Amino acid sequence: MKVLVADDDPGSLLVARAAVQRSGHDCLTAADGDQAWALYLQHEPDVVVTDWMMPGLDGMALCRAIRAREQELYTYVVLLTSQGSRDDVLAGLEAGADDYVTKPLDPFVLHARLLVAHRITTLHADLAHYRKVLSRQARTDPLTGLHNRLKLAEDLEQLHLRSQRYAEKYSVAMCDVDNFKSYNDIYGHQAGDQALRAVAAALLGSVRKSDGVYRYGGEEFLLVLPKQSTAGAKALMERALDAVRDLAIAHEGDTSGQLRLSAGISSFSIEHRVDANALLGEADAALYAAKAAGRNRVELAP
Repeated sequence: MKVLVADDDPGSLLVARAAVQRSGHDCLTAADGDQAWALYLQHEPDVVVTDWMMPGLDGMALCRAIRAREQELYTYVVLLTSQGSRDDVLAGLEAGADDYVTKPLDPFVLHARLLVAHRITTLHADLAHYRKVLSRQARTDPLTGLHNRLKLAEDLEQLHLRSQRYAEKYSVAMCDVDNFKSYNDIYGHQAGDQALRAVAAALLGSVRKSDGVYRYGGEEFLLVLPKQSTAGAKALMERALDAVRDLAIAHEGDTSGQLRLSAGISSFSIEHRVDANALLGEADAALYAAKAAGRNRVELAP
């Protein structure tokens, strides 16, 4: 672990540092609360052992600052104090400390506290990891590996707000695999799943890194294209349709004899300031127009 010790008493600081290092941990030291806070921001230690009374930020203020800033990883805080009353201990715990040690510092006691701190910080690190994994799974389509509609709602809201604020254009493209129901009827659902994964990969390979590709539902996909004009979005989608054609997936239920894609595009701009839901509705209507016009094409919203 990385341990930060803050104490304005040089003797106590040396004892604490030696105890931390003997316990096998890396040790940072600070002679006052302000220096401790600066080191905390720079190094993000796993454990902070801080004196209660010291210049600059005192131990209580340092605890509160740490707790106010923490997001994912947890910092275990041990308060060093010569004040042993119950009220003082309670005040320290309420300020965010996890434990306390009274002065003069006993190296054995600090070693024991660090053993507990290691267990707690490891547990919090594991929980943070699992939260990330679960969050990612909740926003990922399990079949294609693309983002799902939950992630779409989050990303599109942020993009729309940013585009409104900075008067930037963006486009959305609603895509649908042509005659996909008949594909499943002819070749089976396993083949249908493989085809959707192939289409998803083709779409991903056709966009920029800044673009988003989402499985919208069933055989529908949505592309979110930041800072992309209608003309630019149409050119991109034409390339995407070519990429799907290049897959050369046989489809007896389509007049072309191969799996094809249709798409509808709508764009946000200074001249066309509609909300994100309206934009999705326009792209969906353009997709239906592409289907009505014979499929295997890109149509633009009016």
